[in-house]
Amino acid sequence: MTINLHAISVDAAEPLRLARFWAAVLGREMVDDPHEGVALRPDGDPGFRIRFLPTDAPKAGQNRIHFDLTSASPEGQRATVSRAIEVGGRHADVGQKGDEGHVVLADLEGNEFCVCEADNNFLAGCGLVGAVNCDGTRAAGHFWSAALGWPLVWDQDEETAIQSPRGGAKVTWSGPPLMPRHGRDRVHLDLAPPVGADREAEVDRLLSLGATRVGAGRHTADDVVLADPDGTEFCILTPR
Repeated sequence: MTINLHAISVDAAEPLRLARFWAAVLGREMVDDPHEGVALRPDGDPGFRIRFLPTDAPKAGQNRIHFDLTSASPEGQRATVSRAIEVGGRHADVGQKGDEGHVVLADLEGNEFCVCEADNNFLAGCGLVGAVNCDGTRAAGHFWSAALGWPLVWDQDEETAIQSPRGGAKVTWSGPPLMPRHGRDRVHLDLAPPVGADREAEVDRLLSLGATRVGAGRHTADDVVLADPDGTEFCILTPR
């Protein structure tokens, strides 16, 4: 069995406050997280947690990973935008021209996300969190397809996307040129080996696919921190 996408983790100055914002926007249940933070439960199977972990580092620059939320109708898109604004979100300018179908917002700590238009066929059937949108190259998309055992569902014009064979949210990479990095990414992927798996063997497999070892201890002292072919960090959690 391959490694699992356990969570999308968000570094936060106020994890509980930020988790409450996203719980209200997504309608997910909040639960305690074993790494001194708080998390939202997955919205089904397959699914992943969204974790909010404490940090003292201020946000600098645009995030390289963000959520794309889906809409069932134009009214649903407006309702999601209104709900996010009501609980403290705001409109954000990331260079959009104004004629796009999606709406760009930011949460309480400035983390960008998109509320997509109702006729976005690419994300149809993916759930409210339709995609985890990553700034990255085609090489990164192919790496993650092999790492998670998820097939490529898009591979065209340097853009790639993968999705679990069981459905759910897609993970997408928008191709070059990449945005500048402003220190450690505030949003990153956390992977978890199956219970009883040999984590070091899994780390070796990821290294053989093109990952590099960065260090340890992003969440706890024994977490392994790797980087994908684009240098984007991700964590291998201790099996529980």
